[in-house]
Formats: sequence, structure tokens, C-alpha cells
Amino acid sequence: MEVLTQNERSKITDELMNCQRPLFLFHDDPDGLASFLLFYRWKKEGRGFPIKAVPRITIAYLQKIEDYDADKVFILDIANVDQEFLDLVKVPVVWIDHHQLLERDKVMYFNSRKRDNLNVPTPKMCYEIVEQDLWLAVCGCVGDWYLPEDLLPEFRKKYPDLLPETIKTVEQALFETKVGLIAKIFSFNLKGKTQEVMKAIKVLTRIESPYELLNQETPKARLIYKKFEQVNQKYEELLARALKNVKKDEIFIFTYTEDQLSLTKDLANELLYRQPDKIIILGREKLGELRCSLRSAKYDLSQILKKALIGIQGYGGGHEHACGASIKKEDFEIFIENIRNEVKS
Repeated sequence: MEVLTQNERSKITDELMNCQRPLFLFHDDPDGLASFLLFYRWKKEGRGFPIKAVPRITIAYLQKIEDYDADKVFILDIANVDQEFLDLVKVPVVWIDHHQLLERDKVMYFNSRKRDNLNVPTPKMCYEIVEQDLWLAVCGCVGDWYLPEDLLPEFRKKYPDLLPETIKTVEQALFETKVGLIAKIFSFNLKGKTQEVMKAIKVLTRIESPYELLNQETPKARLIYKKFEQVNQKYEELLARALKNVKKDEIFIFTYTEDQLSLTKDLANELLYRQPDKIIILGREKLGELRCSLRSAKYDLSQILKKALIGIQGYGGGHEHACGASIKKEDFEIFIENIRNEVKS
């Protein structure tokens, strides 16, 4: 099923064609990265920049546009764009997303939720535009916990070993297949210092196939895979520590301190896969805050989080079953207690 209408696809295609220096601002996760790669590899022009921490475009990014001398901005998989930014930006802005619908002016806004509130990851919509690099679209969608059923027949013909027909759920796809491994490689190459991340993104634009990456067939692929292995070693250590903290409590809480890498999103996803009946709350302590990833298969976390934030120093938001939040360290216990109260009510 196509998410975008023919008219919407034509508009986005025209915007892509009619620019020479597009700036792509995308969320720093597998589906955001895949969305950028799909557009960049089709356009073969422009520059990509990942948006870390809170996925929001503020006036701070006006300088990025000016520094690059961009003639158009594409915002991919970003949940929020400030109206102030849109009022001040001097070039056209195209925003493609799948988070909660927002009212904004002075932007070409495409969101899957405009169609019967469908929550379809951005790479699926980007693929509808470019119709190439199918593997990027599928890996990006799976990385965002979405199985694009209509793309799977063609994908399995081209890459039968990457996502076997025996795989029926997105959880299996993410943690038991090579597609899930590629999503993890994408995610881990977005970790670390900005200079390293930008280098990895540039290299990934030149990877031609999933097998080049998985089999480390070229120096480019070996570079990406080496970074993945370095981060994965730390990830596995953290995962082992987290699993030692599993108790009978319905709410699973694990916090850690790590100055260099943020692994909470990835850890939260795998812990939910391993503990599907629990509410997962992972917090990375930094600069007096706990930067959290929350996951649950049973509860609408977006509503629980909204109420749990009342009266404390913090902010957050996200999807029904996956949210992010940043909470002042001194308010973290109150935050947890608020969540417990919401779950009981």
C-alpha cells in the first residue's frame, strides 16, 4: 500500500529535482539515516546532517543552512519543527515525517498520519519517491519497528537470506535477521563524535548493496563495519549489565553513566524484545539529567509520559509504544513514581 498520493509524490519529486544544494536534516536513527540515504543516492547532490538528542528543528539550524548556502531544506523523520524556524528560513522547506501531526505554516508538510492516522516510517515514503535501493527502505523501516509488508515480496526475491519467509514479526526481523543487523550497523555508526559520524554518513552514501556491507567486500564497508564492532562491544557489555537487573517488577529500570555514547534507544528495543511484558525505562546520566528511552508493548506510553512529566523538571514525547524523555536527576525518582501511579490507575 502506497502512503503518499500520486500528487504528493509528484510534488516531492519536483522539489528534489529543482535544487542544486539541498540540505537534508534527519533524525539520528536507522530510519532517519535510511531516509536521507534514499534521497541522497537518488539526487546525488547535497549534504546530510543528523539531528541528535531531541528530534526538533529550531532557529539554531538556520546557521547550518547559511553555512552550506543551501537552496532547499528537506527535513526527514523529525517529530517537531518550530514555526519560528519556518518563519525565518529563506529557502523552501519540505518536511516528511510520521510522528504526531502538527499545524505549521510556510512548509510543504507530508506526514503518513494524514492518511487515516497511519504510522508508517519515513523511509517507506522516501522509497515511494525514488523507487531504488529497496534494501535501504526495508532496513530503515525494520529499524523503526515496522515491517513493510507490501515491500517484502520483492525484497525477498532480491535478498532471500536477509529476511526469510519464516520471519513473521518485526521483533524477529530486528533481532534474528541480517536486516536487523544492518539496522544496528546504521544505528551504531551514528554514535560518537560529530566528525566521526559525518565521515561514516559520507561513506554510507557510497555503499552499493547490503552484501557489500555485511560481507565487508570493500574498504568502505570494512570501515563502517569496524565502527559497528567497536560500539557493539560496549553495547553487549551494557546489555549484560542491564539483564542482571531484571526483577519481577512490571517496570524495568536501568541507568548508566557514559559520556561518549548514547545507547539507550538500542538497549531499550532489545530489552523489550527479551522482556515483552515489562515497561522498559533506560536512563543515561549526563550533565545532571537522565536521558531516557521508554518502551512498552502493552501501554500507550505517550499518554503515560505526558502525565508523568507534570510537576517535574523534564520533557519528552514519542510514539504510543516508544518514547524519549530527559529528566533532571533530582526528579527521576518522582518521575518513576508518577509512571507507577499512571500504570495502576
